[in-house]
Amino acid sequence: MTEQTRDPRLVVEVLSEALPYIQRFTGKTVVVKYGGNAMTEDTLIDSFARNIVLMKEVGINPVVVHGGGPQIGDLLKKLNIESRFVNGMRVTDAETMDVVEMVLGGLVNKGIVNLINQSGGKAIGLTGKDGSQIRARQLKVEHQTPEMTVPEIIDIGHVGEVEHISTDLIEMLAERDFIPVIAPIGVDAEGHSYNINADLVAGKVAEALGAEKLMLLTNVAGLMNAEGEVLTGLSTAQVDELIADGTIHGGMLPKIRCALEAVKGGVKSAHIIDGRVPHAILLEIFTNAGVGTLITDER
Repeated sequence: MTEQTRDPRLVVEVLSEALPYIQRFTGKTVVVKYGGNAMTEDTLIDSFARNIVLMKEVGINPVVVHGGGPQIGDLLKKLNIESRFVNGMRVTDAETMDVVEMVLGGLVNKGIVNLINQSGGKAIGLTGKDGSQIRARQLKVEHQTPEMTVPEIIDIGHVGEVEHISTDLIEMLAERDFIPVIAPIGVDAEGHSYNINADLVAGKVAEALGAEKLMLLTNVAGLMNAEGEVLTGLSTAQVDELIADGTIHGGMLPKIRCALEAVKGGVKSAHIIDGRVPHAILLEIFTNAGVGTLITDER
């Protein structure tokens, strides 16, 4: 629909439907994990930046945590550095970690900051090393076969997990109307850098901030049942049951566990939303229909 043919009454209806949500979430914090198709397709990149700026303009405090796995893989390939994976996680030696920091903390992070700023926002790019806001420890990966009496501990290098989140810097920026954009790189007490899964960082940041919402952008429509229908309006107890009976499995399981832990940790709601849909963030926050799976701690 072009600017010339758009029905003004439809615009008014949309704004009217959004009003109670704007009133409800003004002053609240929303943590958005940005990745997947939403980060690689031009129309989706533009709509994401505009969504984040509009949220800030109506009084919501967005905090962006981003991934960048494909971009890391592309540069490693160009540099002829082999990528190896264990349980879906990139084995990260010191050389690979240098590339991770260049891509996540530099190329990708500053690209997102620039997009938001070009859309009228005021974004500031950070890594977890800035202000030691993401304290990390090395992730221990266990591997066990039926023949083994005890699991084997596999060293995958500079891959970490969150030990602690410091929110001082994030809160200071938000209070001054900046939009924090965080690369998921943590640091330990000795100053060693770690690459951390962006979903996990987003969840822990949301918990630490006491966020109203955690929004995880994905390349699927949401959590689906066996019939291919999107499930939404789920309680944490229902999600636990879906994990136990195998409905949630495979690649969706870590993302759902992240959302589940965040809600159990005090975040009001978590959303698994389809980042392939233009303006997915606004559709999920400001409309009755939404575009993904909602998880709350309500019984």
